[in-house]
Amino acid sequence: MNHLTPRTRRHVWAVIIAFLASCEGCFGCKTSPLDASNSTIPRSCKAEAPLIEPQKLDILFVIDNSNSMREEQEAVARELTAFVDEIKQAGGVRQDFNVGVITTAVYQHSSQNGVVFLREYPTQSGRLQPVPDPGPDGGVLLGTGVERVLTGEDPQLVDKFARLVQQGVAGSGQETPFEAVRLALMTELTSRPQSDGGNAGFLRDGARLLVVVITDEDDCSEINRPSRVKVSDNPAVADCTDQANSLTPVNEYHRLFSQELKNSDGLPKEVIWTAIAPVGRGTKAAMATVDNGQVRNLDCPTSNQGGFRHRQMAELFDSTLVNLDSICRESYRETLITIAELASVSQTIEVKNAPDPAMIQLSITRKAGDVVKCTQLNGGLQSVTPIEATSTTRIRFGGDCKRRADDQGIGIRLLCAT
Repeated sequence: MNHLTPRTRRHVWAVIIAFLASCEGCFGCKTSPLDASNSTIPRSCKAEAPLIEPQKLDILFVIDNSNSMREEQEAVARELTAFVDEIKQAGGVRQDFNVGVITTAVYQHSSQNGVVFLREYPTQSGRLQPVPDPGPDGGVLLGTGVERVLTGEDPQLVDKFARLVQQGVAGSGQETPFEAVRLALMTELTSRPQSDGGNAGFLRDGARLLVVVITDEDDCSEINRPSRVKVSDNPAVADCTDQANSLTPVNEYHRLFSQELKNSDGLPKEVIWTAIAPVGRGTKAAMATVDNGQVRNLDCPTSNQGGFRHRQMAELFDSTLVNLDSICRESYRETLITIAELASVSQTIEVKNAPDPAMIQLSITRKAGDVVKCTQLNGGLQSVTPIEATSTTRIRFGGDCKRRADDQGIGIRLLCAT
């Protein structure tokens, strides 16, 4: 076997050891692979058991804080208990999650009566917003608070989260959620301390990322400064749609978020992109119409534009569009539960105490009770990457072993000699 690569050799030993584990003896064996000087195969099943680590999940809500969003923000705040409860259940694997909120306000490039105005929002523009103090009338006091990242272990999580999504209505009327996410996660803000208006510490190595965009307008994002698109005060004109060719293409933002946002091992982060946006309530279609002098999305009476770019982005991440729903829903409870279910189904987990990746067997119990066994040999474990200087291994599921939202749980064992 000297001509085999180390990886192939491990696969061969995996077959041998699996056979040894299923019988009481090995007839005709003169030597054992366990006796090799460089063997990492456990001699006994009494070796320290591998453990599935809590799944790391970073949750970023992107809140439209333009002047038409007060009721929608309050409606989201009312349903966060259901969202958090669903995240914590997570199909039998504990979640280690963080929560942060940014707004859709980056700039507003306006043209009114022939006069051009350019306003920027330096305290927003992708910066994590602080949890505001509660107001005496039951609302929030914007501009107060210092805490910018919430953790799943916080006993006051839901109360703080509900205040955090209420970002007021004084933000830009030129909503740029895609650009706000880029600034938040792919610029120097990621290394600037939170105490200095940065986002350091929010995006964690190896964590999945859930993005939840909540808006009643289409995206109007540009990487260019100043922006080429200008918006007017005419509600019957969809400025961003009409000037879409001047915006940064949705495909480019998708490429950045799906390919250029990486962990320390060089692999792209697992990103779950979701949106509650101006699309049809029944069809999730983006179809603009003019209603009483206001551009709206068809079948979405409280929208201010058709959500063409939001639908395109959602479809690039998930062709089924289960990750997209309408801002015109009377309640966001079921929508937020669906988003939480999508986030809880990670295709990547971390395992502690795995001496040899080829020896790992993961068992997924499906909703109907059937069990799928997953190993490197059968293609169920697509990649197995030891994390340098730790006893932890990062595993990505593939093939028939991809996890589903209704899975009942995951088991793990080490194939060993006895």
